Amino acid sequence: MTATSLTDRKNAAISRGVGMTTQIYADRAENAEIWDKEGNRYIDFAAGIAVVNTGHRHPRVIEAVKAQLDRFTHTCHQVVPYENYVELAERLNQLVPGNFAKKTIFVTTGAEAVENAVKIARAATGRQAVVAFGGAFHGRTFMGMALTGKVVPYKVGFGAMPADVFHVPFPVELQGTTADQSIAALKKLFAADVDPNRVAAIIIEPVQGEGGFYPAQTAFLKQIREICDQHGILLIADEVQTGFARTGKLFAMEHHGVVADLTTMAKGLGGGFPIAAVTGRAEIMDAPGPGGLGGTYAGNPLGVAAAHAVLDVIKDEDLCNRATSLGNRLKQRLESLREKVPEIIDIRGPGFMNAVEFNDAKTKLPSADFANKVRLKALEKGLILLTCGVHGNVIRFLAPLTVQDEVFAEALDIIEASLLEARAA
Repeated sequence: MTATSLTDRKNAAISRGVGMTTQIYADRAENAEIWDKEGNRYIDFAAGIAVVNTGHRHPRVIEAVKAQLDRFTHTCHQVVPYENYVELAERLNQLVPGNFAKKTIFVTTGAEAVENAVKIARAATGRQAVVAFGGAFHGRTFMGMALTGKVVPYKVGFGAMPADVFHVPFPVELQGTTADQSIAALKKLFAADVDPNRVAAIIIEPVQGEGGFYPAQTAFLKQIREICDQHGILLIADEVQTGFARTGKLFAMEHHGVVADLTTMAKGLGGGFPIAAVTGRAEIMDAPGPGGLGGTYAGNPLGVAAAHAVLDVIKDEDLCNRATSLGNRLKQRLESLREKVPEIIDIRGPGFMNAVEFNDAKTKLPSADFANKVRLKALEKGLILLTCGVHGNVIRFLAPLTVQDEVFAEALDIIEASLLEARAA
């Protein structure tokens, strides 16, 4: 079966709303490599969008899931509970930043985690409004779309969004917005559009994901925390993409010494198996009544087993430090190419959550075209890359943190060659 024939079948069978970055149809994968149905090998610098931080089919993850398969696959925790769900909640309560009593719930996806964090915040505060940031991505459910700060493709054609969701600019100096301006915009919002005493929560990604891999600065996050404390607003840290060693810490908020009231997580937690969570202050997490939270597949036993193994692998293989080492090597290689590739205007990101941003060398305007050329050149050479950003002019790098050194070196050579060829074109 060829990729062309599979694409024809896909087009006939699957909604066009499910976009595809490549026409690669996976046949098997190991660690940081994927082989397609035609036998072609690719280096994976997408990791399922920061899901397989521990690599495709990490042996310890597979072993844990196989062991769980031999016991049971589903009971619905709300009907017949199971110990590994409780144990994983206990582990996250210890690991999520914050020196206070915590509780956890499990759901299935990052969007579900965000939805439940908002529900919990509203139940705990008795307030309705939520503030998010321009460029943010929080999911494709209706509340997730409302919180997301990007219209195309996420909101187009889907009608009215939920009410009482407000946005302020995220501080991105490349785009002309400083942290002071962002704080000023938040204060103006409170003066002109919504009483802060009606705001349940402010939600923020410590590093914006789809928005362009822009890290929030420590001073800015501290100001947001102070504003939340001043007005009795809960702070939600969306760590769905930043979590589980990706930024060089288990959670990105650890870089800043700023503690959120609620933390959402998914992606890397399950190592390829669907599981998501919300962890927060115990008294806040207990605000909803029994039955108000949960879901049929929430905390599925296979996802829970995988998550336990992921946490063990991150610790035992020192993946936080590995992320920092890999990211430094990547950023050094990109920095060495600045003079040869004047389209490069920024190289950034903590740990191994890195990005390179491009402007047109002549017009100085964001160049999605150049970013896509680099992506396609790399794909031709067997390297899978993703773009992101409000303008689509950013390439993000999300390889598994377990990528073999020789495979990583090969990928760096492909990135350099692709940048130079895109420049020459």
